[in-house]
Amino acid sequence: MFTAPSYTSSAGQEAVELAAHAGLMLDNWQQFALHVGLGERPDGAWSAFEVAVNVARQNGKGGIIEARELAGLFLLGEKLILHSAHEFKTSIEAFRRIVALVTNTDSLRKRVKAIRRTTGEEAIELLTGQRLRFLARSGGSGRGFTGNCNILDEDMILGDDAMGALMPTMAAVKDPQVWYFGSAGIGSPSVQLARLRRRALTAMERGEPDPSLAYMEWSIDPHVDECLPGCTDHDDPRSPLSVAKANPALGYRLTLEHTERERLTMSTEIFARERLGVGAYPSEEGDTWQVIGEDAWRALADGTSKMSDPVAFAVDTTPERSHSAICAAGRSGEAVHIEVVDHRPGTGWVVERLIELVEKWSPCAVVIDPGGPAGSLIPAVRKELERLGLPDLLIEPKTREVAGATGQFFDAVTEQAVVHLDQAPMATALAGADKRPVGDGWAWARRGVSVDISPLVGCTLAVWGHAERADVEPEGAPNLW
Repeated sequence: MFTAPSYTSSAGQEAVELAAHAGLMLDNWQQFALHVGLGERPDGAWSAFEVAVNVARQNGKGGIIEARELAGLFLLGEKLILHSAHEFKTSIEAFRRIVALVTNTDSLRKRVKAIRRTTGEEAIELLTGQRLRFLARSGGSGRGFTGNCNILDEDMILGDDAMGALMPTMAAVKDPQVWYFGSAGIGSPSVQLARLRRRALTAMERGEPDPSLAYMEWSIDPHVDECLPGCTDHDDPRSPLSVAKANPALGYRLTLEHTERERLTMSTEIFARERLGVGAYPSEEGDTWQVIGEDAWRALADGTSKMSDPVAFAVDTTPERSHSAICAAGRSGEAVHIEVVDHRPGTGWVVERLIELVEKWSPCAVVIDPGGPAGSLIPAVRKELERLGLPDLLIEPKTREVAGATGQFFDAVTEQAVVHLDQAPMATALAGADKRPVGDGWAWARRGVSVDISPLVGCTLAVWGHAERADVEPEGAPNLW
């Protein structure tokens, strides 16, 4: 994943050459990160106020940090550079590495006034006044310091308190910059990293870079619960290609042999996070209704609306098979009425209830996605429909049709061509729904394993089935009224 504002020049090459002079030889991917992060606008200011590098451990992000700090001290004239990590031991290790680079290079060592090694006061100070200080965030140190450049290591453990202490101090600094370094999100501690990542994703979806953020992430696009067997739209976590995609240092600092040992030893989830960059990122507080806004949905509620014949039914089930939903769609004036007809735990009740509804309402279609969790119910449903003499009533949409159905549903809501009864299962599903890419389109996904979007998927398929069959009389359909 990559997005960055445009720049007309970069101090990256100078930083790369200085690092090499100090004995730090950077990989191509490390050089790329520096070129992007040190990009400059025509007026000479940084093109990116914030720079984030999200990559799995042992790939060499420490080399980028060291090169950036050397550049800040010896090339860019930054008065104060602050390096912080979540843990004291991480900060001290970084201090020792940069001290070794400086003291082992004659031309750099001669420019040093002092190296302070007192615990909690670790710093390098130049004769010309520039300072590089090392802090541990977990102890609350660093609050009130004003850095021209702030290096935030271990950004997967970085929350609002730390950012609240840092950002106000930079308001009076001319052309400041913040660099974030870390690996995949680990859940609730990854507040700031999740925020940066959302901005990057939004920029990519919009097709325009975030005006102040350069974000670089090496990770795979993992399968989701809704994926069909043999899915090729996502990355296979067992493939060497996936390891290579998420680890730019493969072949330099990492070997496939070692990563395979990691895979065999770690749990699937931990390996995906630690080696393949698949993180868990918290949402903003109240960050729900991401796809369809709550106000837009509530505005379409009509408690008096009723469906007219013919109606279409659809069935969906959660991946865990914990709940299932039977939904319906039919005309209501100029709009399409959608409704959750039944929503209960499990799947054992679905076929009997669906056939009961078919016999009562004589629908124009019954839609079940064969690639979804409810696909396992298709043989039993087909058998019952054949018993009723309605073999053509069942529609099994293809993957591209599922994506088309989702787009159709979204458009209908946007154009206010839908009415509903404001049922709680649908509201809950929409509040927890997200998008998943399907070819050039998208389909519904859930934002967490606890979210049940079966009512939403069911209504979406019912609307599509109604559009496909409302004006088509199934062959051999008996009059069940």
